[in-house]
Amino acid sequence: MRATSLPISIADLRKTYGNYLALDDVTLDIAAGEFLTLLGPSGSGKTTLLMALAGFVRPETGAVTIGGQNVTRLPPNKRNIGIVFQNYALFPHMSVSRNVEYPLRLRGVPKAQARERAEAALVRVKLSGFGARDIAALSGGQRQRVALARALVFEPRVMLMDEPLSALDKILREHMQFEIRKLHDDLGVTTIYVTHDQREALTMSDRIAVMDAGRIEQIGAPQDIYRRPRNRFVADFMGEANIAPTNNLQGAGAARMPRERLAMIRAEYFELEPAGLEEDRVEVTGCLTSKAFRGENWLLNLETPMGDQFMLSLAANRAAGCSELKIGSKLRAYAEFGHVHLLEGERSS
Repeated sequence: MRATSLPISIADLRKTYGNYLALDDVTLDIAAGEFLTLLGPSGSGKTTLLMALAGFVRPETGAVTIGGQNVTRLPPNKRNIGIVFQNYALFPHMSVSRNVEYPLRLRGVPKAQARERAEAALVRVKLSGFGARDIAALSGGQRQRVALARALVFEPRVMLMDEPLSALDKILREHMQFEIRKLHDDLGVTTIYVTHDQREALTMSDRIAVMDAGRIEQIGAPQDIYRRPRNRFVADFMGEANIAPTNNLQGAGAARMPRERLAMIRAEYFELEPAGLEEDRVEVTGCLTSKAFRGENWLLNLETPMGDQFMLSLAANRAAGCSELKIGSKLRAYAEFGHVHLLEGERSS
């Protein structure tokens, strides 16, 4: 059964802790049923913003509106929001069923009805038959599912998730990314998800809001954020970005670019063999300073005569010769002109 999701509007939220500015007049609109990820490094303000939405943090100024209702001063238990915390916040002395029933019992739902709804929630997260088990007997992935079931059991129309996968191993984490996204699509709830993991944000989100120093640096669809970052911070944070002055790039394609700008080329867009028309190519020449085999790809690092550092990510099935390359070798790398992105407002020194 799909929930009736609600839109969220955040206007000019400001929060300080002493002299530390955690939220710097943040404004953000989230559509009903959207999966929005708040992405950023530690201390960027993403968790503070999530807790302000939940009601656990009260901003000094600004407003939070959910479904047209101003909830800025409303306590957490009055907001009808499901929350999954980083540490899951499960009760170790309660069984799985009792953990999931807990939000319903707080709301005065009769015991039999609470048990029935808890079992339905466990079925939804693929934990049917686990109700009688102790929390201590569960794996990390199972505990994460219990936390999801508890957050969903009272059918909230907004779901908040604070790095819920950070304690899981890589394989389970990647699997649960798809599980959470599928659950979101099935239920239709508005979801705000916090993470510092770029790949996780790219995998799961309708939109990503990249945060730094209490501000939203850029918001957009995953492909737009990755391919067309607004500034150097977003470019560097979203993956393996090579950033260099346009003046230092070579080839016919480089001649078509404005001078004294900063250009970004993602590591995977480089090749060691030229392809396409010459006028559609940008070239980089440098000495190989390091290399690493990562299974699916080779990582090569080049240093140009101008001192720019370039990382190349070459698919292993097309770069067998990388194993023979010697450190100090002179290499020429090529990228298509269409893969060069000029950073807005950025000028080379």
